[in-house]
Amino acid sequence: MNALPSRRPSPRRFLPLAAATAAGALLCAGLAATPATAATATADPLTVDLSQTTGDFRGGSTGTLYGLGDDGVPSQAVLDGARITNTSQKPPQGAQHPNGDALDVEKNFFASGGKDLYVYVQDEYPDWPYNGGKRPGDANGDGVWDYLPVLKAAVEKVATQSEHPENYIFIPFNEPDGGNWYPNWSTQKDQFLADWSAAYDTIQSVYAAHGLGHAKVGGPGDSSWHADRSTDFLAYAKAHSELPDVFIWHELGTNNLATFRSNYAAYQQVIAKVGISRIPVNITEFGMLRDMGVPGQLVQWLSMFEDEKVDAQTAYWNYAGNLSDNSSRNNGGNGGWWMFKWYGDLQGSQTAKVTPPRLNVPDTLQGLATVDTQDKKATVLFGGGSNDVALNVSGLSRGTFGTSVDVQVRADRLNGAEGASLQPPVILSTRATVNDGTISVTVPNSDRYSAYQVEITPALAARQPAATDLVSSVEAENATLLDATAYTQDPSREWSFMASNGHDVGSFNKPTSSATWNVTVPRTGTYRLTVLAGANQAPGQHALFVDGSLSQLIKYSADLGWTYRGTTDVTIPLTAGTHSLSIRASADGKTVLPGADITLDRFDLTDVTDGEKAVYPALDARLSDGAKLSYTDPATSGFAVLHGKSTATFFAATAETGYYDIATNFVSTRATTPTLSVNGRAVALPAASGAGSWSAVARVYLPQGINELTVGASTSGTLISDVTTLRAAAQKAADADAANVFRSEAEALPRSGAAVVQTAGRNSNGSADAAGVVRDVGYLGNGAANTLTVPRPNGFAAGEYQLVLGATNADKAAAINYNPQVISRFLDVSETGGATVRAAFRHNYSWDSFWDKTIPLTLTTTSGALTLGNATAYAPNLDTVTLAKFVAGTPTTVKSH
Repeated sequence: MNALPSRRPSPRRFLPLAAATAAGALLCAGLAATPATAATATADPLTVDLSQTTGDFRGGSTGTLYGLGDDGVPSQAVLDGARITNTSQKPPQGAQHPNGDALDVEKNFFASGGKDLYVYVQDEYPDWPYNGGKRPGDANGDGVWDYLPVLKAAVEKVATQSEHPENYIFIPFNEPDGGNWYPNWSTQKDQFLADWSAAYDTIQSVYAAHGLGHAKVGGPGDSSWHADRSTDFLAYAKAHSELPDVFIWHELGTNNLATFRSNYAAYQQVIAKVGISRIPVNITEFGMLRDMGVPGQLVQWLSMFEDEKVDAQTAYWNYAGNLSDNSSRNNGGNGGWWMFKWYGDLQGSQTAKVTPPRLNVPDTLQGLATVDTQDKKATVLFGGGSNDVALNVSGLSRGTFGTSVDVQVRADRLNGAEGASLQPPVILSTRATVNDGTISVTVPNSDRYSAYQVEITPALAARQPAATDLVSSVEAENATLLDATAYTQDPSREWSFMASNGHDVGSFNKPTSSATWNVTVPRTGTYRLTVLAGANQAPGQHALFVDGSLSQLIKYSADLGWTYRGTTDVTIPLTAGTHSLSIRASADGKTVLPGADITLDRFDLTDVTDGEKAVYPALDARLSDGAKLSYTDPATSGFAVLHGKSTATFFAATAETGYYDIATNFVSTRATTPTLSVNGRAVALPAASGAGSWSAVARVYLPQGINELTVGASTSGTLISDVTTLRAAAQKAADADAANVFRSEAEALPRSGAAVVQTAGRNSNGSADAAGVVRDVGYLGNGAANTLTVPRPNGFAAGEYQLVLGATNADKAAAINYNPQVISRFLDVSETGGATVRAAFRHNYSWDSFWDKTIPLTLTTTSGALTLGNATAYAPNLDTVTLAKFVAGTPTTVKSH
């Protein structure tokens, strides 16, 4: 294949993350600034009027269809951070999909603050369309419609086995207009209405029999809005006292970004015409593949639904358990997850009027805004356009915000479905004078797939600076390509996943295939290269050359497909100045590396010379039980003041598994004991002996991805400034200390029964020996005797631990429709003389591809070995085993200044 013409790379293509623009691209009333080079020649206006509030923030637009797969899939921290209020799942033991069972996921869902758990009852059927698309008859000739026993059995299981049956909503019909039993309204209307009565009565009779009162029912469940069907249905249901508790239809296609508001207005007219009170609406399926995991797409949907105060659920196009492609791997957040998290952070506020340039026009700038008068914070979320954004905010009352405000802008960009997105960086940070209740901000933007969070508060004691650690971001198609092809990923194709900047590089399958670009780094040190890429259901390898010399192999884990992308990190030492980086399909120019045919999308280079440090200010914490932001003292303005049992919760993102120093920074007026919970596990911190500014630090072993950190204090009036996480040389040294961490290849541990050592493919990303061979242990489980044993290391007494397993699970059920029918596998970890803990391992595409899974353990014996297995089903294959003390060393609390 011929080489493409040589092109100069564009290291600052994503302008919002460039430090050079961060200081100068903000223009605020009363603030003189010299703008840097703008991302585009024009700016799209977005107007927010905080004086025109539009109601309480509802927070239901980030619901999911099959967003939860099994108990622990996704992880609790991922679920808590996303703040999902509603989800639809299959009925218990339903045959439509191998996982997503409502009873299996309810514990995690309700523990995360979930409110409404919907059940797609027809997913009892194994085929799609249900029953071949034909309405079941009376096969037994007993006068009972064959669907009713199916429906009754599903409701019965919920009524008798659920801990929260009052929070379930049953959907007896899914898309009855779209090929499931009742597509022809002119001839099948009477049948559907009669069947609604039969289904409604069946559901109510089960709850009544168990003394549970009214069972909530949702419907009609059409695949799109139909005024005629909806009018007939509601009039009938009113006459028969069978109105649904939630009115349901779907808004799936791109065109629905243009039509939903008119559809909802038509719904309100139908309600008025029929003469009934408003029934809450849930759009239980919205969006297409191209929208999932893409912040700039999602914000268009969320702002639209929140504007009308309806709930909505992302559609289920792939598999259960990853929030509809809005979370990554075992415990990670992608760009979509951070959009969900930002949206969930708005709970407790009031929405305000937002005027975009073109309302109801798909793929254009849209947004939503809220104001929280108690915490004196206004937030604007927006995205979807390709130009700079001229944000005009009015209604900043002097009583709430004062005469000057601090403005902080973060950027959240597309990072692939399996991309590990860290805390979105601050791209603009300034103090602005409020003139007549108004400020104006220009946010540089050239990326329609990005979304932005703007936070406005009174002047803070510690405003976050703009991030400068990302020194280069290059789109793969802008590198110099040899024997590779740049492809356009058209965003108008609804069934495609989006690529950063709308292009990627493929056909990377020749010994001479390469992508080369230059980077200029500000100092000599260590840099993290993050490659956004898609490996097609198999892991693979590339060679990284620095200044023409082979540096190392990049080993990619498998993805669902070439366009279902994930991130892979490697670190490289660089001297200050300009360097050539080149990713190649061959290390020697002759032999193609195994699995090298991988799609390349973007290359990010981050300065990690001083380690990985992230600051999570109180401004971004979720405050509970009376905690609130305080602005009474300029020295602590914007800190969270705690009272009694109140807490502040932060969601921290980590780039890799290992020890981090978690610092809780606070101000006390007297002696107090700070408290810290890490992913639900308490970490004891020493007391502060008196008044002053303090930092309580604990070295904690954290899993890669999202970690939930909750802080509190023993005395009222304690002020939380922020929480920081740091992973640098000292923390990595703790990883290497055998007194803290035990590591072993799985094949080196004692096995029993049918468990065997296997050799993985040459393309594997697993832990290789000196000869480059990866081995794992397979056929664990499916019988009590088939186990792997981890002897208890010396010095690892009773206490809190993290068990980290390099594992793979590519199990699937037979396909029946477009959904990959993936299966979670489970591993039981049993301490001899102690307890057993079960962990879920989600599907990861290939038996040769390994992800780390972290399992929290509380060991109660001094030396009891750990046995890994599963008596009833196969467990995942294991490559590596790591047992780490949860906390290394002794936490400290010291005065910070």
